[in-house]
Amino acid sequence: MNLENVKLVVADMDGTLLNSKGQVSKRFFELFNLMSKKNIEFIAASGRQYYSIIDKLKIIKDDITIIAENGGIAKKQDKQLLIHHLSSIKINSFIKTLRKIPGVYIVLCGRDSAYIETRNKPFIDVFSEYYHKYQIVEDLTKVKDDLFLKIASYHFENSENHIYPKIKQFEDNYQVKVSGLNWLDISHPMANKGNALRLIQQKLGINSSQTMVFGDYNNDLEMLQLGHFSYAMENAHSNVKKIANYHTTSNDDYGVERVLEKLITAIN
Repeated sequence: MNLENVKLVVADMDGTLLNSKGQVSKRFFELFNLMSKKNIEFIAASGRQYYSIIDKLKIIKDDITIIAENGGIAKKQDKQLLIHHLSSIKINSFIKTLRKIPGVYIVLCGRDSAYIETRNKPFIDVFSEYYHKYQIVEDLTKVKDDLFLKIASYHFENSENHIYPKIKQFEDNYQVKVSGLNWLDISHPMANKGNALRLIQQKLGINSSQTMVFGDYNNDLEMLQLGHFSYAMENAHSNVKKIANYHTTSNDDYGVERVLEKLITAIN
């Protein structure tokens, strides 16, 4: 492996950079500082809301690029690099379909805020980990005055089994992603982490042989294909393990940090 060629590191958040308690390790921030001194760029790429990612990485937020909402928006500092949003007509169609599925909770993900129409405390306790700016409304189909990046849906048992079979009809024309054990997202057809990463690679003049990518779930598949140094976490979905060129330990066993330590050693 020619790790000394790496100029860009991209990491998913949940199940990857974050441990199972939703924490970023102190060691990662130390390694980030070492990478910065070597002019290695870092991108946090997540299905999370932009404001949630900022909160997790606030001490380095001005020095990194963020891909949020599964590629619905990308920003560096206050500069918006891309945005893909859905029409209100399609949003309402998706919401009406999701409402018919038992046990599903719906999140309308806007650029400025997230919106939910439930006051169920167990769901809000989970949801608020991923969405730091949100409003509770009476009817999601009546929300206006925002750009809507995606619709996230949650099932307490399993999104792939309980939501995906009823939603897969939309995937010919939209991005339908099982983004976690309990989450499924519907987005603009061009909104995925891979398309966002490709744009940033082009802006930076960095190619796949200079790119290292870490991921664990199906919403990471496209971006993993854009890095020669693509790593599946030990806790990753089987689809991710099939497509990644390399494997590392789990998110609770410092899988990202272990590889970054090798990277720092290689470039010193």
